[in-house]
Amino acid sequence: MTTQGTSHIKAKTLAAALGAVAAASLAAPAMAQDVLKIGAPLALTGGLADEGHKQELVWKMWSDKVNAAGGIDVGGTKMLVEIVEYDYQTDGKRAGQLAEKLINDDEVDVLMAPFGSGHTKIVAAVAERYQIPLVACVSSSTEVFNQGFKYLFGTLAPNSGMTEAMVAEFKETMPELGTIAVYGRDDVFPKSMATAISAAASGAGIEVVYEELYPVGAIDHSAALSTIKSMSPDWVYMTGYTQDLILGRKQMEDLGIEAPIITMVTGPAYKEFTEGLGELANGVSSSTWWHHATGYTDVSGAWDSTDAFYQAFLEASGGEDPDYVHGSCAAALDVVADAVTRAGSVEPTAVRDALAATDLETFYGPIKFGENGMNEGREMPIIQVQGGEIKILYPESIADAEMMVIE
Repeated sequence: MTTQGTSHIKAKTLAAALGAVAAASLAAPAMAQDVLKIGAPLALTGGLADEGHKQELVWKMWSDKVNAAGGIDVGGTKMLVEIVEYDYQTDGKRAGQLAEKLINDDEVDVLMAPFGSGHTKIVAAVAERYQIPLVACVSSSTEVFNQGFKYLFGTLAPNSGMTEAMVAEFKETMPELGTIAVYGRDDVFPKSMATAISAAASGAGIEVVYEELYPVGAIDHSAALSTIKSMSPDWVYMTGYTQDLILGRKQMEDLGIEAPIITMVTGPAYKEFTEGLGELANGVSSSTWWHHATGYTDVSGAWDSTDAFYQAFLEASGGEDPDYVHGSCAAALDVVADAVTRAGSVEPTAVRDALAATDLETFYGPIKFGENGMNEGREMPIIQVQGGEIKILYPESIADAEMMVIE
């Protein structure tokens, strides 16, 4: 068990012989060249610990499954996988320092990025300097991918696809939708979502009556929310991380804010949001990158279908549903395995070139990187909390409910 202030490494390798799964590092390790080392600075303590533990869980699921099957074929050699983790304690500067340690001391072959666009950007600068491939599974802001990084790749699609689809869907459902108030956290991902929704709304003829950012760490939104209340918008759209959004929703209730549509990105995608708010979560909508209702089958990777991943996750989590962080981060390792296999080597430049040429369908969906390293756009679900459950409003192919207007 890791404690704050103590770096730790968890070896994720398995003793593949006889199919036995070992939780510790290899007791009788293969030769060094037969191990693919993947480095991961993770927020296991601090404000993003919930998200960091989600990444850790699915990476253990993935490495256990792959190693139990004998490892990854790399140039005719079966390589086991070792995931080397350090807790960066939700401190971006420390994340960068630990990325350097993973490269220089642990000699990892590939890096996985931490949660969030801001911390991903810090680690990406380190990976670029050392020319080590970095795969990000929870970063979707173009502000990270437009820096000219050649070694950074991300499995989430760009934010813009989420906002444009949401505006179109809500406008169709509620033709009288005329005004929106946008309130976002002044941080890379939330800020980019706030900017994107304002642009998409304006483009659809919806008047943006309020558009402001709040500082990281804000604990009182009453002044901004009082101003929003005075404008009586049809739609209130707030961005931030889970605890920001829980606080914001409670303060909306305290101030008596009533709007037909309340969207909090990406609150309802997390069980912590609905559990933290109870009935107050009902009616809150959001957008997300993935939902386990997507029915991909006969795909490549550790799991051959969305349902296979879902069932495995239920077992590993004790019955909890996976969210997009779980899905994207598990699929990100499928991408790494595919690239290393096609490269026939763990040499960084060869792996980087193979990642750039990725065109893979996984349980999470298709992954094909554009010129900037981002996964190309696709239909991403719009969700809403109804009766304490997450319902899918869009796309039509997996929708199981119609939008509920808040009264």
